[in-house]
Amino acid sequence: MLKLDEEQVWKLLHQIPDPEIPVIDIVELGVIRAIKLLNATSIEITITPTYSGCPAMKQMEDDIRSKLNEVGFLEIKINTIYNPPWTTDWITEDAKLKLNNYGIAPPVHSSLDKAVLLGKERKVKCPRCNSLTTQIISQFGSTACKALYKCNDCLEPFDYFKCI
Repeated sequence: MLKLDEEQVWKLLHQIPDPEIPVIDIVELGVIRAIKLLNATSIEITITPTYSGCPAMKQMEDDIRSKLNEVGFLEIKINTIYNPPWTTDWITEDAKLKLNNYGIAPPVHSSLDKAVLLGKERKVKCPRCNSLTTQIISQFGSTACKALYKCNDCLEPFDYFKCI
């Protein structure tokens, strides 16, 4: 049984990949909001879903429990909070680079940018050839948090992680 501090628990949680995008972890995604060590064998983790009804959340919870059980936590309480709501602003810059290298265009702007509501077109860069000559094919890609785009230069389709 290891006696872990909060920083070590954060490092452990960094080892858990997002079930839908395995090149980033759940900490980089911004899902983990807080860690509270209760005693040597009890811990409380607070998470925020990327959106209500996200099918990956159950897998994330199971993965958190499994990882923490491995190091000796016997009592694991996972609190799911919806306020404040998750935003793509919580995705780390490193994770955005990993998304792009994986072939998923990362969120273009902050969720505070409301230009799209005013009819201003968002330029999404193709993660394959870096062209800005892209077009949306569908508001929904491989998952509900992504949109499907096509590059007009290299002609490749790609997912875009929508700003939420």
